[in-house]
Amino acid sequence: MPSGGGAGFPGLGSSVSSGSAELSCKSSPPQPRLRPQQHGLHHPVSSARIWNFHEERAGVPGDISMAKLLASAVGPLEESLPALQKLPCSPSNIAQGFLEEELRLNAELDKLQFSEPVGFIYNPLKYALELHQNYVTRYCQGPKEVLFLGMNPGPFGMAQTGVPFGEVSVVRDWLGIVGTVLTPPQEHPKRRVLGLNCPQSEVSGARFWGFFRGLCGQPETFFRHCFVHNLCPLLFLAPTGRNITPAELPAKQREQLLGACDATLRSLVQLLGVRLVVGVGRLAEQRARRALADMVPEVQVEGLLHPSPRSPQANRGWDAVAKERLKELGLMPLLTVE
Repeated sequence: MPSGGGAGFPGLGSSVSSGSAELSCKSSPPQPRLRPQQHGLHHPVSSARIWNFHEERAGVPGDISMAKLLASAVGPLEESLPALQKLPCSPSNIAQGFLEEELRLNAELDKLQFSEPVGFIYNPLKYALELHQNYVTRYCQGPKEVLFLGMNPGPFGMAQTGVPFGEVSVVRDWLGIVGTVLTPPQEHPKRRVLGLNCPQSEVSGARFWGFFRGLCGQPETFFRHCFVHNLCPLLFLAPTGRNITPAELPAKQREQLLGACDATLRSLVQLLGVRLVVGVGRLAEQRARRALADMVPEVQVEGLLHPSPRSPQANRGWDAVAKERLKELGLMPLLTVE
């Protein structure tokens, strides 16, 4: 099952350990991709249920909970991060607070259950924790005026790298994020997690980060005032391997999921001192408006066309659309070298 979420992190400029590998504020050299001792299942959802792997092996099917589906491949997340509260190299508490909020969200998501059409759930904040930690501690070391908000991981982006819109070549070569990526407890055979070795390009991520790379030149220019985050950390796949958006989930399950994500978004916006949230795609924009409607002080919410290859308008030239929108929002001075 696909996706991403966890429970207990750091804030402005800290580091976390993933399994036995501890990540400092500086990027660590690439390490071999590890396979977990226990995989999971590659069976589909049947009769509107998600089978409990352990019970199924014993011949007793049952609903699977997020806690079991998203169990870390190297053991419970809390056990895999023993030094979480004693991390060195912490210029401030923002990165640490950001990561802690994400882990609190993942603890809430662990309690949820999902039925058809969901067959697999991936949680890159667990198996790609080292890279995600590297991203946050490197680029979230201070308040941010603008938060670009995506919806949830894509199978060839954040699901591989732990970075929102995380197309592999951009994450590795422009953002400079490296580290070890494990595998989810349960993988779809058509959607393997290969981390930074994934040969498949994520079109949305290549367009998104490619645009800002051309505009800003260096990542530090972009991250002076801006940050990028996904509302939901989980990737959902159908038994066929098809990507399932949160909007396609059954209504009750969708609202339980997104309600928890909305609450975390509020906390992160407060933590970073965000003044403007730019929802990348209509659903992200709508959820941000709902989540932040009564924030004090008021937080402005605007939208930006999603760079998805499914969008005819984006396919006709997303860069031009994005640049014009950023001009309308008055963001160009924040994204260019002074």
